[in-house]
Order: sequence, then C-alpha cells, then structure tokens
Amino acid sequence: MLSFQTHFETSQINGALLEQTFESLQEESQTIGYYTLPASSLALCAKVRGELLPKTTFFDTIAVVGIGGSSLGIKAIDRLLRASTPHAKKIVYFENSDPLSIAYTASHIEIAKTLFVVISKSGGTVETLSIFKYLIATFEMTLENSQQVIVVSDEGSILSQFAHHYGLQRFAIPDNVGGRFSVLSAVGVVPLLVAGFNVEELLEGAKGFMESFWDRKEDHLLKKAAFYVHNAQSLPMNVLFSYSDAFEELGKWVVQLWGESLGKRNEYNERVGLTPISLIGSVDQHSFLQLIIEGPLNKTVTFIRIEHSCDELTIPRLSLPFLEKVDFVNGYPFNTLINAQCQATMQSVRQSGVSVDEITLSAIDPTTVGEMIIYYELLTSASGVLLGVNTYNQPGVELGKQILQGYFSE
Repeated sequence: MLSFQTHFETSQINGALLEQTFESLQEESQTIGYYTLPASSLALCAKVRGELLPKTTFFDTIAVVGIGGSSLGIKAIDRLLRASTPHAKKIVYFENSDPLSIAYTASHIEIAKTLFVVISKSGGTVETLSIFKYLIATFEMTLENSQQVIVVSDEGSILSQFAHHYGLQRFAIPDNVGGRFSVLSAVGVVPLLVAGFNVEELLEGAKGFMESFWDRKEDHLLKKAAFYVHNAQSLPMNVLFSYSDAFEELGKWVVQLWGESLGKRNEYNERVGLTPISLIGSVDQHSFLQLIIEGPLNKTVTFIRIEHSCDELTIPRLSLPFLEKVDFVNGYPFNTLINAQCQATMQSVRQSGVSVDEITLSAIDPTTVGEMIIYYELLTSASGVLLGVNTYNQPGVELGKQILQGYFSE
C-alpha cells in the first residue's frame, strides 16, 4: 500500500480547476488506452500462462531487445521485485546502440537457453532492429517458426509483419497505448510473466489504485499536479529522491514518462514542461543534496521510502578503535537507519524552504509496485491537462529521428 503526505501549500488551488482536470481525465480515458490496461491485461496474463509458458520453461534467461518505453518500465519492475522473487529468471537488456554494451551483454548469455523478446511500439525503432540484426548474425539464429523469439509491437507494423512472415509468436500493443505508458500491456506482461514475476498481483495493485482515483479518494494527486503546474515558472524541476537502490530504474522510467510527456509547446505555442531529476538516498546526500539545500530555490522534492524492507539486517554491536563516533547506530536495523536518513534529509530540505512531499511504500511487493506505476502515469496525465499539452505525442523526438535518417541518406 502507498501512503502520501504533502508538505507544501495547496489551499490556494482552485477546487473548480481540480474538478475540471478530473473531468478531462475521465474524457480522455475513453480514448487513451493505458487507463484500461490494469483490467484488460489480466486476460493477457491468462493467455501467456496457458499458451506461452509451457513453450518457454527450458529458457533460463530472457533477453529484452528494446529501448525507452519498450524497456525502462520492465527494468523498473524487475529491479523492484527481484529481491522478493528469487526464483525469477535472469533478464538482460539490449537497449542502447553502444557497441561496447551490445558486445558485453551478448558475450554473457548462453544462446541455447536464452529467449529473445523484441519490443518496438512502432516496429521501426532503429536501435532495436539494428541490435536484433546483430544478434541474428552473431548467433546464427534460425528464425523460421522459432520458439526462441517473441515479438511485441503494434498490429500491422513492419516488425509485426516480419514476425508473421517467419511464424514467430507475436503480441500486439493496443493502438491507443503509447510506448512510455505501455509497461502494463504485452510490453511488460510477456517478459515479466515468462521470467516468473507475479504480474497478476501487479495488475491488481494498479487496478485498485485506478479505481480509488475514479472514486475521488486520491485527490491529493490532482492537487500535486496543480501545484506543480501553477508554480512551473518558479519551480520548474522536480527531484525524485528515492531511499533504496531498488528505485534506481523506476527513477529512469519516471524521467522518460515525465520529460517526454510534458516537455512540449502548449496550445499557445509556448514552451512548457517540468524537468525530472532522479536521485537515490542515502548515496546522493553526499552529492546533489548540497545543491538542493543551498542552491537556487527552483526545485520541488518528492521523497520515496519503504516502511519495511529488510528489518533482520542489522548493524553489528561492534565498537572499533577511533571509530566510536558512529556507535550510536549499533544494533539498529539498516532499514531503520535509511528511513531515519530520509526523514532527517527531508526535514533539512523543508527547513531550507524547498517544497516537499513524500510517498511511503508499506513494503516492496507486486501490489505496491503496480500502484506506483499507475500513480505516476495518472500524475503525468493530470499535469499534461493542466499544462495544456498533448501528453501522448513526442514531436521533438520524431524530428531527431528524421535528421538521423538524413545522415545516412547523404
């Protein structure tokens, strides 16, 4: 379960604005597909368990070939649930067109026991298809009716046509689900379920939070979005300060979701947006924190912590010569220490005049992770409505793709 606490002023936020935003989200939920994924993907889980899992039991490694929205959400869930799912198969990621990374990852897989899941919303992602071609050539893969390659793409895309041509297992991404909002579709369901994660419980968590939002029990989310947008000129940056290494990949997913969805020109052709920054506590208390506390007051900070993670791992009651200075934490669980560090840092940030809110996870489990995924997707959508942008396109990214193609056409 997630709990939320806001430490910035929201009393000035117009109630009518919140109502209008809520109604706008209700309206777009009729056409934007991610809103229905928590419920609709449960049927997909049943299909994967019934049709795909029996064919994939031999594989002990899942290789995800995809980039951005086709990999970041999977990595986030994998990282968050890996510690509590020790039986899960290994997942490796082929994302970047960096030759060093491609060669290193390829050299550390056993081809005969690796299942490849090739994911591209458009079906024409140059990084994904180039890496896939490299893997085919390097491992001399036989594609005809292969049980070793699964394709996830839009129905009718060139990648989907390729899969049909070779008789490969394929799953479609709904047309009305954008790539960065797609982790609860076949994009995430297929590799995570095959790897052994409890995807049904993840979806139930997301579904429960979505229902709670529509029942108006999560209006703090609307208030937070309104606060961000109302103060976007003076507070253009949001720092996600997460107190566990397990949140590192979630932070990267949020950065894409937030940045690619909200950094746009609005209906008046004005450049708008909110800049996301992801930090990990307590590590970044020793790097970025100084800038937050004594640098420009142009940031908001969201603290995320886990109430119960690993209480049995304790700091030894060991006093060492010259090191007695830190004996005050002896005998305490590390979980107590990191949560105390979170609270102390949050207090220092608040005292410096920075606007702060906090999200607490009761524990890391599929339910809370599903809630977190939907929370950030809804927060992004609400902020997009208030900014007056199309949350679901990415014209700036498309321009870069066109320029790249031009380099190789000259």
